[in-house]
Amino acid sequence: MKKSILIVVFALVRVWKYKYYVKSCRDVSFEFIQEGYEVVYRYSKGNLYQPKCNLICFDDLGTESNLKYFGNECNVMAEIILSRYDLFISKKLKTHTTTNLSASEIEQQYGNRVRSRMRELFNLIAFNNSSKDKRK
Repeated sequence: MKKSILIVVFALVRVWKYKYYVKSCRDVSFEFIQEGYEVVYRYSKGNLYQPKCNLICFDDLGTESNLKYFGNECNVMAEIILSRYDLFISKKLKTHTTTNLSASEIEQQYGNRVRSRMRELFNLIAFNNSSKDKRK
């Protein structure tokens, strides 16, 4: 929980130029079930809530699962991350994420290509395994 709280606090105190929205990966997956591939496009291209704000933080990467839309299976977050990587390379569009997964778990769930792109796309802020969880 502390990662999610920190990312929300950072979103609230940053200046408009760097303002971003926080969106749960599970919520993105649920939207995909309802709306289909339009959701992948929406979060991939950056035009999320306001035309001037294209930055987003996907919270709790790894809590979603592969989903089907009319029988077609899709790893929604993997597709979004790959597309946002392309935007990072071409337009320097930043993406943030929080996760409890290790690098090897990310590779197992999303594949080597996503893991490779994430190395360049994200900075890692790790918490020690012995740090106390604030949830009770």
